[in-house]
Amino acid sequence: MSAAYLQELTLRLALGAAALEADWRDRHAGWLRAQQASDGGFGGREGESDPYYTAFALRALWVLGQLDDQTGAAAADFLRTRLSERESIIDLISLIFASAIVEMAVGEVVLPDDDTTWRSNVASLLASLRTEDGGFAKTPEGRAGSTYQTFLSVLAYELIDVPIPEPDRIEAFLESQRHPEGGYLEIRAAKRAGVNPTAAAIGTLKALGRLDRIDPAPVRDFLADMQSDEGGLTANTRIPFADLLSTFTGLLTLADLEATSAINVEAIERYALSMQAPRGGFFGFSLDQIADVEYSFYGIAAISLCRSLP
Repeated sequence: MSAAYLQELTLRLALGAAALEADWRDRHAGWLRAQQASDGGFGGREGESDPYYTAFALRALWVLGQLDDQTGAAAADFLRTRLSERESIIDLISLIFASAIVEMAVGEVVLPDDDTTWRSNVASLLASLRTEDGGFAKTPEGRAGSTYQTFLSVLAYELIDVPIPEPDRIEAFLESQRHPEGGYLEIRAAKRAGVNPTAAAIGTLKALGRLDRIDPAPVRDFLADMQSDEGGLTANTRIPFADLLSTFTGLLTLADLEATSAINVEAIERYALSMQAPRGGFFGFSLDQIADVEYSFYGIAAISLCRSLP
């Protein structure tokens, strides 16, 4: 995320987390630190360390106020080893995010300001994802923009201090992704709006400073309809159960639109708390049985955001 976006969001979440019990924060932070591998990175439920899961773990620890120097330095060492790797697009963007976190949180510099070549290469790669519709695709071969990839690309441009090219075309692309039911589509061929692409669209507009150009009411109503009997939000109208990812991104979007009164925030917090694993960490949804660092971030973030709301 852009430094301003990332700092503002993290401060909001950290203020909410500070209102939670110390032993609660300690338990989840301890679980997260235990997931750090010997190479300094973090991995998913299977496989080796990668930038994607490392970014989620660092963000969660930062929100809890427990990203210490030792953990941050080890993570920075891991991230430096990945600078010369040919990463997937999502891992590359995660690498940028994670590098910004360790620099802001513990002063570990992974991407030196004078390394213009790496930034230029990243900017060229992002430019290769641009599509004729004004958005960004998931691969250079993609012909249609992805709302989520557009969100990530905009934030990546800001993180590497490269001006976002043609923001008007991005805004027009997002407008083309709006669905009559109030939310946004992930790709043009999608049949229904989803919570996560809706959050990505609103996040992009916020990062571009253009959030005031839309009518928030349809988005608010769409997201409110996604709150399930469990208390959390479902990904779309076809999914029968809530999940922590949709719950957090939907709540954050409503907070950005100053429309959290449209949902039951207490029910969201109860749902997120119910996703805790006994020894720390979070499950992703009610049928899940394995905690991981990605969903642990969403769980911690959702509860912290609930506590930060007036």
